[in-house]
Amino acid sequence: MNDSKLVLVTGSAGRIGRAVVAELKARGHPVRGFDRIKTPSLDNCVVGDIADSKLVEGAVSGVGMVIHLAATPDDDDDFMGTLLPNNIVGVYNVMEAARRQGVRRLILASSGQVNWWQRQAGQIPVGLSDPPSPRYWYAATKMFLEAIGRGYAESHGISVIVVRLGWCPRTPEQVREIAASEWAQDVYLSPGDAGRFFACAVEAPNVRHATVYASSKPIHRPHFDLESTKKLLGFVPRESWPQGIELVEGNEPRRIAAGIPSKTKPARDASRRSKRAG
Repeated sequence: MNDSKLVLVTGSAGRIGRAVVAELKARGHPVRGFDRIKTPSLDNCVVGDIADSKLVEGAVSGVGMVIHLAATPDDDDDFMGTLLPNNIVGVYNVMEAARRQGVRRLILASSGQVNWWQRQAGQIPVGLSDPPSPRYWYAATKMFLEAIGRGYAESHGISVIVVRLGWCPRTPEQVREIAASEWAQDVYLSPGDAGRFFACAVEAPNVRHATVYASSKPIHRPHFDLESTKKLLGFVPRESWPQGIELVEGNEPRRIAAGIPSKTKPARDASRRSKRAG
């Protein structure tokens, strides 16, 4: 294993990625980004596709820890064209490059959607010992990531932390969905809490393998058991819905949270919207 302090954040230009980069930099960690577009406020950034194995290898070179966020973040009708290259091939590329480059720790972003049907049945809070019940193909790709994460920890001695993330909205439309649903507000993950969680995961000592949940503080009922997250990583959420939505671009999120009628049209397909939650 190498002793580099450099942290690679894949998906660094996304909503969670930018929050993670900002928090790591604020704590003095050197950071390299990887995304399809340049990451704001980050000079050390590789621009490209996670399915490009040579580009990923170069991005991982000289890195001590990897936070892997890059993925298609929702279900998609084109599994072969989107979920397969981004969520399966991309995971393979990142983890194999990490193994070859001597990375000490992998922090892998999974999703609360892997326990979707349990939560839908009202069997909450979901604990780590509960069997998975993935929502659909997107959540199934996250089960692949979780499984091979355990395999790398055991086979190669790499420290692996898997986190099942709550819902950090990326658009005003998603803010509107959360505002209309009590359970969505309870699995909400603010950008600030997301950044703090991943910083805690980078800084936590002596973790060989762990799976944890991360969300902000619920305001109705807890959906995830966050106690092990606190014990293992020292992370305690500071925020709750709707704190942090101002970091979603534009003024629309603030209008929605304040109950002001939206100026934008709602999404047409409610069944597709529901796939994003958690």
